Amino acid sequence: MLTQLTHDIATMTRRRALAAAAGLVMGLAASSSFSPAQAADDTIKVGVLHSLSGTMAISETTLKDTILFLIDEQNKKGGVLGKKLEAVVVDPASNWPLFAEKARELITKDKVAVVFGCWTSVSRKSVLPVFKELNNILFYPVQYEGEESERNVFYTGAAPNQQAIPAVDYLMKEEKVKRWVLAGTDYVYPRTTNKILEAYLKSKGVAQDDIMINYTPFGHSDWQTIVADIKKFGSAGKKTAVVSTINGDANVPFYKELGNQGIKATDIPVVAFSVGEEELAGIDTKPLLGHLAAWNYFQSIKTPENEKFIKEWQAYTKNPKRVTNDPMEAHVIGFNMWVKAVEKVKSTDPDKVIDALPGTEAPNLTGGVSKMLPNHHITKPVFIGEIKGNGQFDVVWKTPGLVAGDAWSKELDGSKDLIGDWVEKKCGNYNVKTNKCGGQGS
Repeated sequence: MLTQLTHDIATMTRRRALAAAAGLVMGLAASSSFSPAQAADDTIKVGVLHSLSGTMAISETTLKDTILFLIDEQNKKGGVLGKKLEAVVVDPASNWPLFAEKARELITKDKVAVVFGCWTSVSRKSVLPVFKELNNILFYPVQYEGEESERNVFYTGAAPNQQAIPAVDYLMKEEKVKRWVLAGTDYVYPRTTNKILEAYLKSKGVAQDDIMINYTPFGHSDWQTIVADIKKFGSAGKKTAVVSTINGDANVPFYKELGNQGIKATDIPVVAFSVGEEELAGIDTKPLLGHLAAWNYFQSIKTPENEKFIKEWQAYTKNPKRVTNDPMEAHVIGFNMWVKAVEKVKSTDPDKVIDALPGTEAPNLTGGVSKMLPNHHITKPVFIGEIKGNGQFDVVWKTPGLVAGDAWSKELDGSKDLIGDWVEKKCGNYNVKTNKCGGQGS
């Protein structure tokens, strides 16, 4: 009897304890903002889609670090819409189909609100169908060939009229160049850019015989024969220049071979569209001295905005020698525009943010303010820089003001009548002659 009573009391005590514990748990769940059901809403996730391995890691790793830095800085200001930003970093490993796979994973599994990523056009082309299908937003920070205006993409790098065309104009007028070597890595950006440049050169009276075009695979390392061909092409008694769309780590042996064969910048200048401070960091710059690059930003440009950014970047990376470059600035502009648009519509809903972005402005780091245009490109200044021994650039030429990015090239027959306009026309390839959406191209 005593044993039964003891058992009953113990059972009642356990029940009360469990009931009390359950009540406590329910009370905590009601008062806490960190319940499992709500956990997904506590942060805004930002996708980072840049190669951290493979041939493009030399260029893309620093862009991943840039977004992490920008997120860190924004979180210090209280985040966005009262929530902290959380980076979700993936490595597509310079593998173009893997970019699409990783983009899908970021959007469907990780539920990111926006993605900052890609470098090569082939990686961007790979992910486009994913962003369209799943209706998410990509900020693309690198110079490219144009011929595209997608609703789900915001192009913060240079279009051809903001880099390639001004560079050729500079070489024609200032360097009196008559013969042209268009040397590129074998993929969509160099091929389309060179198609535009070839048409542009011919429109300026350059003969076909004075244009040499050459393509090499990613990671190409044996430049002896090609450089010998360039040297021979440049020995015809006309001033010759190389317009380089060579991408990634193939640039290092290319410039080295120019030096090996005694080709100086005074003989045959090279103007590059993919060689910046990051690519020059830690390599022997002797073979590159005096050669040129065309960008919309250089670390060496003295403005209060740029000096503040460099100081904060080097403090964040704990490396006083860490450099900055053009695609980094494009990410700075794009990131700040995205934050402004989200705060304007008080939502990360892609449709609302996409509609809010055109017209959004953000300061660039070289002075002036960049604006997002209806074609999802931005306004940018253009600079030509000469490579110095310390891996930095001396600006030798710049545009008087900011240049509006053209989505479609005026040099190509299939494109010259097209505009991108996602504000009024709601179309990326509107033909102004036929007044129809769905002109040639994307």
